[in-house]
Amino acid sequence: MIIRGATAADIPQIIEIWNPVIRKSVATFTTEEKTAADIAKSLADRAAMGHAFLVACEGAQILGFATCFPFRGGPGYVYTLEHTVIVAPSACGQGIGGFLMSALEDAARKAGARHLIAAVSGENTGAVSFHETIGFRKVGHLPNVGRKFGRWMDLILLQKTLTDPTDNQSETG
Repeated sequence: MIIRGATAADIPQIIEIWNPVIRKSVATFTTEEKTAADIAKSLADRAAMGHAFLVACEGAQILGFATCFPFRGGPGYVYTLEHTVIVAPSACGQGIGGFLMSALEDAARKAGARHLIAAVSGENTGAVSFHETIGFRKVGHLPNVGRKFGRWMDLILLQKTLTDPTDNQSETG
């Protein structure tokens, strides 16, 4: 298995992995499926901002992906990124999520990020446990802020510090 930057050629497989998660699970609150144009824009946006969009591959087969993006707008948040990590159902339980997150954390550090944020559905207890296992800690619980499948759901915020908290980075971004 290798982890590398996603390319336009990966878009169809990323869609094959992502859209069933949107349709069938509480791993995301969105109900709008991704299109090739959506993924192409994400790849371009991440590249322009210096943020990673990674894929885990076995040969030509994409096993999962991870990407990060600004947590909130504005220059005060430039060092804090939110992320998405999704593994293909056929590849679950093989450690691929952990490998993707390790590579994503390295890329985020190199890009100057100080923190990664995971925003996880309260019903997605496996994702909460996964993040805690790789060093994230719960920092927030927002009751009933997401809606999907006809019901309200909680959002759990988890955070991992990537750099020395005493390091005073430039505030210019």
